[in-house]
Amino acid sequence: MLGYEIALFVQRAAVLRIEASRDHPDTVRIYIKPQESVASAVSGTPASSDSRESPSSAKATAAPSDRADVAATTRRSATGGTAGGAQNPAAVSRFRAEAETLRVDALHSPAVQAVRERTRSCESFPFNPNTVSVADLQRLGFTLRQAESIDAYRQKGGRFRRKEDFARSYVVADSVYERLAPFIRIPKLDINRADSAAFDALPGIGPYFAAKMVQERERLGAYSRTEQLMGIYNFGQERYDALRDLICCFPVDGAPEFDLRTASEEQMRAHPYIRSYSLARSICLYRKYHPAFTADDLLRDGIIDSTVAVRLKWLE
Repeated sequence: MLGYEIALFVQRAAVLRIEASRDHPDTVRIYIKPQESVASAVSGTPASSDSRESPSSAKATAAPSDRADVAATTRRSATGGTAGGAQNPAAVSRFRAEAETLRVDALHSPAVQAVRERTRSCESFPFNPNTVSVADLQRLGFTLRQAESIDAYRQKGGRFRRKEDFARSYVVADSVYERLAPFIRIPKLDINRADSAAFDALPGIGPYFAAKMVQERERLGAYSRTEQLMGIYNFGQERYDALRDLICCFPVDGAPEFDLRTASEEQMRAHPYIRSYSLARSICLYRKYHPAFTADDLLRDGIIDSTVAVRLKWLE
């Protein structure tokens, strides 16, 4: 009996020692997306191919010296390389837009893995269900099998467009979703930067309308409001309402700006919403006597019809 108690004590001591040491500490690496390196995100210069990390290399465990280099690069990039570490707000903003923090587990022995699984505590932190790793899904409280099920769904082309989509997954219990809902972050699609494949993935949008959305953006120079999608022939209010909460519209540097109150007659004639010499001329004459006019004023006084009025209101 005494021998059994001693053996049990030794086993518990071993477990506590494993929990305390965990063989190797887990690592945190900064992975720069392939579009830009840290330097190019700050300076605006194109990144060379050898300065970009692939997702597979980003998931490798970093040695201490590597982590120090990454941290130093992060600090230099965030400050824009300025003397004394003064932050460049634009550089910091671009860097944050291109950088993603990945939490990566170090390799552990089977004994440690078994202890970690038994003693794992549920965490709650911001995550995107479309990109979160299997390891982080386990940190969020899912079992390995549940996490792998979610990952298998994504690997087959599945996508969580809204928080509610994640709740409908059969491995996500209601209680788990209630805890995690405030932490779910699903980025909206910027219609000024999306390609036809990204548009095609939206609900109710097939290859035809995906191509038309790109063409309309090229015709306008850039979207200024998401409602401008309804300017596409046969797009319709119902189709727009089905995806309006999934999209956004950020300004594009260098895109042509159009102000109905200051645009010249030539600019009005060239704009896709007007494209008429007589209409451009009429608006300019009306503006001469009504400087603070709106599209509703033009409609009320018979200068434009209701279709043109709706489209010009998107530009106000």
